[in-house]
Amino acid sequence: MKATRIAIIGGGLSGLYAALLLEQQGIEDYVLLEARSTFGGRILSVSPAGMDEAGQDTSDTIDRFDLGPTWFWPALQPQLDRLVDGLALERFEQHEAGGMIIERSPHEVPLRVDSGYAASPPSMRLVGGMNALIAALRKKLPQERLAAGHRVRRVRHAGQHIEVDAEDLQDRLVTFHVQFVLLAVPPRLATSTIDFTPALPDSTSRAWSNTATWMASHAKYVAVYDRPFWRDRGLSGEARSAVGPLAEIHDASMPDGSAALFGFFGIPARTRKRVSEKELMLHSRAQLKRIFGAGAERPKAELIKDWAADPLTATTVDLDGTAGHGTAPRAIVASGPWHGRLAGIASEWSARFPGYVAGAIDAATLGVQEAIHAAAADGYASRCNSQAPQPGIV
Repeated sequence: MKATRIAIIGGGLSGLYAALLLEQQGIEDYVLLEARSTFGGRILSVSPAGMDEAGQDTSDTIDRFDLGPTWFWPALQPQLDRLVDGLALERFEQHEAGGMIIERSPHEVPLRVDSGYAASPPSMRLVGGMNALIAALRKKLPQERLAAGHRVRRVRHAGQHIEVDAEDLQDRLVTFHVQFVLLAVPPRLATSTIDFTPALPDSTSRAWSNTATWMASHAKYVAVYDRPFWRDRGLSGEARSAVGPLAEIHDASMPDGSAALFGFFGIPARTRKRVSEKELMLHSRAQLKRIFGAGAERPKAELIKDWAADPLTATTVDLDGTAGHGTAPRAIVASGPWHGRLAGIASEWSARFPGYVAGAIDAATLGVQEAIHAAAADGYASRCNSQAPQPGIV
């Protein structure tokens, strides 16, 4: 058994940012447990040239493409914006200049619209993909407190402490004695994959189970090219299609890197389960050729990520869902044994930005405040700065 003050369950953005906030408050006795062998959660930026046989990205190039979240909006999300600035990450505006293509029917020629949609305020991206944010946070944290390959199975209230049982990559059980748990996994995933003893209150369990997980029903496709040839025709790289298989397409090119187009599949998750990845790529290439011309037919690399097939993101319920940005459930338990012992900090728990990247920052900030208040009430305040965490400070 291992003893520490706080357990963070989940090593995506919210978990890593919560760890940074704890460090800034002088709280060093915590552990971050991540089920995957790598950190980042639903943030996944991949370089086609850097994939090893296990599917891990081994490249340090900026030529990475987002298969998870892609954009943020500084004017609307100042807390995340300050964090990006504080980590000295490079940003650039999503390319939207030019015409948009609309496919309305398989019996009609794709329609070009030159007064297309442009985001206001502009959508921003990070050089190197959103993974640049994950990598920068990891560099600021003591690696001995980050435990990848540890999947939490059970969380037990044992009176004076909480016992967190995790299985490592060799299926060995590791138990941590803690005083507070920060849940940095989506609410629905927490209730479906973690055994809470005693059980969470019915109202809490229902609310968390009914909260859709952002990205859980989605799949993304990326086609990589040497140059953004569509811009030669005055096209933005954006398209909307009722024909498919991609329903929404955008320019995914990297500054001073490769050109790319990416799209969200419009095919339901259950249908995708019956179609091979090779066939999805074939139909996606055919669609890009239809829309952008012959130059789109032969990408130099292709990437697909089906989040509905990822057991560390989606549950069977998500196969029939839309995974939109819903209403955030309550992140803490109002009464009973779990009151003052547990707080949800994944993006879906953010009332302001549920499901967005900025929501992970918002929810983690509030969750760490809860943990510090609980520590103060438990006589632990001497080790903590009583001032609430300052968001965005690095």
